[in-house]
Amino acid sequence: MKNLKLLSIAIFFALFACNNQKQVEPFAKGEFKTWAETPPMGWNSWDCYGPTVEEHEVKANADYMAENMKDYGWEYIVVDIRWFVENDKAGGYNQTDPIYVIDEYGRYQPAVNRFPSAADGKGFKDLAEYVHGKGLKFGIHIMRGIPKVAVENKLPILGTDGITADQIYSTELQCPWLRDNYTIVADKPGAQEYYNSIMNMYADWGVDFIKIDDLSRPYHQGEIELIRNAIDNCGRPIVLSTSPGATPISAADHVKEHANMWRMVDDVWDSWWHFDHLIKVTEGWYPHIAAGTWPDCDMIPLGRISIRGERGEDRMTRLTPNEQYSFMTLFTIFKSPLMFGGDLPSNDEFTLSLLTNEDVLKMHRESADVKQLFQDETKVGITSKNPNTGEVYLAFFNLSDGEEPLNVGVELSALGIDGECSAVNMWTGEDLGKFSGSIDKNLSAHESILLKLQQ
Repeated sequence: MKNLKLLSIAIFFALFACNNQKQVEPFAKGEFKTWAETPPMGWNSWDCYGPTVEEHEVKANADYMAENMKDYGWEYIVVDIRWFVENDKAGGYNQTDPIYVIDEYGRYQPAVNRFPSAADGKGFKDLAEYVHGKGLKFGIHIMRGIPKVAVENKLPILGTDGITADQIYSTELQCPWLRDNYTIVADKPGAQEYYNSIMNMYADWGVDFIKIDDLSRPYHQGEIELIRNAIDNCGRPIVLSTSPGATPISAADHVKEHANMWRMVDDVWDSWWHFDHLIKVTEGWYPHIAAGTWPDCDMIPLGRISIRGERGEDRMTRLTPNEQYSFMTLFTIFKSPLMFGGDLPSNDEFTLSLLTNEDVLKMHRESADVKQLFQDETKVGITSKNPNTGEVYLAFFNLSDGEEPLNVGVELSALGIDGECSAVNMWTGEDLGKFSGSIDKNLSAHESILLKLQQ
C-alpha cells in the first residue's frame, strides 16, 4: 500500500475482522419502526461545535442531559460531522489538507487527538459506554458514500473476495459542499458489503443512532436501500436519520419504509426567516406523520450556539423569547424529532424551561391526528388530539412582521368540539376560561400560543 499523504492509518487486523463478520439474526422487515415509536429527543453537537467537537464536550453535554433532562424523555447524544478529521476548523471545513483517520478497510475512525478514548483501535466504544452509563443513547453522523482516500488507495472491502473501494464508486453526484466521499454505485458487487462493514463496526461500538448526510437532494434511493439493509443485518437497533435538505414529497412512501426520520429543509438557524420557510414546508408533510417514521424539522437552534459553529460568533440564540416559543410550539405539535443544538451546560433557566415542560412534552409524545387548519402569509393554525385523554391541542402563529397585533382564531366545530370547552395555555399553565362557538387570540409579530382544550 502506498503512503497516504496527510492521512493517519489505523490498522486493526483480526480484531475488526472478527467483530464485523460475526453472524447475527437479521431484524424483520419494518421492525425498525418500533425503535422510534415516539419522535426521538436528544442533543446534537453541530450548532455549537460544527465539525470540531471533542470528547470532553460530548461528555459534558451527556452529564447535563442525564441530570436535567433524561426524566423528561431526552436520551440521544449525537456526535455530528467529521469526527474522523484531526485538523478540522471552526466556521467551515478544512478541505485543503484534511488529516483523515481511516482503517485498512476504508472505514473512518475517531480522531484520537479529539477523542482520546478511541486510542488502540477502540473507536467510539468507550465514549458510547460512558453515554450508556448515564442511561442515555449514543449517536454519530456520517456522510453518504465511500471515502475518497479509500478509493485512491484501493483499500479492500471487508467481507468480499478481493473487491476494493475503487471498484464500487462513482464521481457522479458527489456531495457539492463536502468532498470527503464518492458516491457508492448501489448495484456494484461490494457496495452492500461496504455498508455492511461500517454498520457492523458501529454496532460493535454501541451506536444507537446514525444521521447520514447528503441523502436527500437528490434523493439517493439506491444507497438508502443499502443502508437500510445493512442496519437490519447488523444485530443492533440503530435509529436512522436521513439528512439534509428538502426530501422530495414524491419520495415520501419510500423514505417512510427505510428511515426513522428525514429532513424536510436545509439547516435551520436562529433567524425568523428560517422558521417562516420551515412552517411553509411542513404543509405538505402532515399526512406522513406516523409512529416510527417522522418528518424532521432539523435541530433546535436555541441556547448557546456557534461556540465553534458554522454560522456567526459564539452567542446565545438571536431569537426573541416569543420566537423561541414559536419554534418549540411548531416542533412539538408537529411531532418533529427534537434534537437540541445548543451547548447544554450553558443553558439558562428560560432555555431549560422550554425543554422540560411536562404538558408540552406529553403532547409531543402522545398526540395523534396532527392537522394544519389553515395557513396564509400571516397566520397558521395547527391541531392534534390526545387519544388517551380526549384533550385537543391547538396552536396559532402570527408569521407577520406588522406592528399591530393580529387576531388568529378558528371555529370550535373545526376541532370536533361541539359546545363549550375550557382552554389552558400549555407554556404558562394559565387557565384562559371557557369558550363556545369559536376561539381566537390576538398575537403580536412572530408570537404563537399553544392551547389545551377540554370539554
